[in-house]
Amino acid sequence: MQRQLITFAIEHQAFGIDIAVIREIRAWSPVTRIPGVPEHVVGVANLRGSIIPVFDVAIRFGWPGTVASERHAIIVVEVAGQSSGILAESVSDLVEIDGAALQPPPALQDARIAGFIEGIAPGPDGALIMVLRLDVLLGAGSDSGLALPRLRKG
Repeated sequence: MQRQLITFAIEHQAFGIDIAVIREIRAWSPVTRIPGVPEHVVGVANLRGSIIPVFDVAIRFGWPGTVASERHAIIVVEVAGQSSGILAESVSDLVEIDGAALQPPPALQDARIAGFIEGIAPGPDGALIMVLRLDVLLGAGSDSGLALPRLRKG
């Protein structure tokens, strides 16, 4: 079965997200920091009246935090009924991969981080794409993410 993924870069590594969960891709705009949230939540952004958390996946993976600039993008996804943004260095392409080519990630030191990756597959250019498990990565339903009430302008 073929899968359609949007690919993007974080720390110069290729990642993929299933196109079905993507709501939009927006240019970087500054976020508002919130005290007391996990370090990988860089802040919140206003998405047409809804306040959404924005995640830095680099930090989630234990890499240095991203220094965002106008070259970066925010990929807005909806997982488990919650809209969230993912900070990306760049958004690359829509690619199709054969679901059978998706291989489990190799055993890693930190099993929790390994759980963020659904699998790894070769992309059309031969580079490996790490397909993310957003429900785990964004912490849907756990304290590892950020659940915000949906706020509307009034």
